[in-house]
Amino acid sequence: MSVFVILEDRNGKITRSSWEAAAAAEALAAGAPVTAVLLGANTEALAAEAATGPFSRVIRVEHPLLAAYASDGYVTSLHQLLQKESPAQVVLPHTYQVRDFAPRLATRFGQVLISDVIAIEPGPAFVRQLFQGRMNATYRHSASGPCFISVQAGAFRATAPASNAATTIETFVPEIAPADIRTTASAPFRASSQTVDLGSAQLIVGVGRGIKDESNIPVVQALATALGAELAASRPICDAGWLPMERQVGSSGQTVAPKLYLAIGISGAIQHLVGIKGSQCIVAINKDPHAPIFEIADYAIVGDLFEVVPALTAAVNAAKS
Repeated sequence: MSVFVILEDRNGKITRSSWEAAAAAEALAAGAPVTAVLLGANTEALAAEAATGPFSRVIRVEHPLLAAYASDGYVTSLHQLLQKESPAQVVLPHTYQVRDFAPRLATRFGQVLISDVIAIEPGPAFVRQLFQGRMNATYRHSASGPCFISVQAGAFRATAPASNAATTIETFVPEIAPADIRTTASAPFRASSQTVDLGSAQLIVGVGRGIKDESNIPVVQALATALGAELAASRPICDAGWLPMERQVGSSGQTVAPKLYLAIGISGAIQHLVGIKGSQCIVAINKDPHAPIFEIADYAIVGDLFEVVPALTAAVNAAKS
């Protein structure tokens, strides 16, 4: 069984979501070789970066017409490559770009894209969430062609890249003509400089309705500052205008996967849990012992946040001094 993973880059670096897709491909392969694919016009540096990953091969799909993203060019190029290589599974990160071209690519093979996968079970079977995480559905691929899946951000934990001398780097030159590129993509979305990228944060302190009033936000901000963490919030806090929308975590906000997520006064509505499930460690502080957040927390502190948080802040500051 051969597994391919399609990698994306931003600003000359392979994206975090691509490394997470690589982790999913590695789990799916279960010891079998994994091949990484990069598309572009000058991907030598990206290929060298990819070679540090868990791949037996890195294939550079090189063509001048792939210098800028265009769905036509990606679909045509990948169709040619995958026809030649015949992998059993093709894994992609669930990004806006993938959502643009991957369904068309799967259709070229008479397949469908199993999108937004959060887990891979033996079989293999692919788990997706429905109704904002209220229900899980399991899918199996039974057709003879390649199986295409995209994985949700934060669902798989990316492993730290390390030198892999066994990885080979190959080049594939697709047959594309300018007439094949029928659409031109707009410039990639770029957030303003004030926007917070919680998806890249390693430490996050999240605050919920238990904070009671906007004037109490500094209590949690002090802990975030002491930890060197980003401050985040559940939707009610952002809807009330107590924190900007860019700090919202959940199904209608950002999806995060930090090393530590400290949930303070957050009850654990399913919409919020969807956004934090990729966290390596979740510590929850809530005075309600039956709060749903405790069902997924690694550590649960049942108590008044106005007593617990200042004590934690003091302890962190003392440890740093």
